Amino acid sequence: MSRVANNPVSIPSGVDVNIAGSLITIKGNKGELSHNVHSLVKVEQEDGVIKTTVNSNSKSANALSGTTRALIQNIVTGVTEGFERKLEIVGVGYRANVAGKALNLSLGFSHPVAFEIPEGISIETPSQTEIVIKGIDKQQVGQVAANIRAYRPPEPYKGKGVRYSDERIVRKEAKKS
Repeated sequence: MSRVANNPVSIPSGVDVNIAGSLITIKGNKGELSHNVHSLVKVEQEDGVIKTTVNSNSKSANALSGTTRALIQNIVTGVTEGFERKLEIVGVGYRANVAGKALNLSLGFSHPVAFEIPEGISIETPSQTEIVIKGIDKQQVGQVAANIRAYRPPEPYKGKGVRYSDERIVRKEAKKS
């Protein structure tokens, strides 16, 4: 069995877990998320922990048990604490602001970029060059951050563009004549 799957997921107080067949639903103070468990993996709840076990001894079942355990841990963390991703905007005249259900980006194009904020995600702009994306679904938060970054990824010569706050840009030296 996978080393990751051997570790049980502890359920904090105030979190309700409901396992109905292959569907696991977890409800916390921030919201509710559900996950459809693969048929090769069995999920059990006992004594305030969730355990994942395999139904067969195949290699794919072993891998899926670890993946399922990690996904359940992310759901528990999401409904209790939530996830957040920070983006920085670098460049003269580059800025962002939230207006209603849209994030307006000025990224050096001839037109402003309006990013529609999806359901379940909240976006804040503490300053014109910072974007904070928050939500309970880790995959959705990461995907929204990647979509915003894709409008103007950082370029290697001046470092202008949208980058993650913890991202390191390797700079290139300009061409010498």
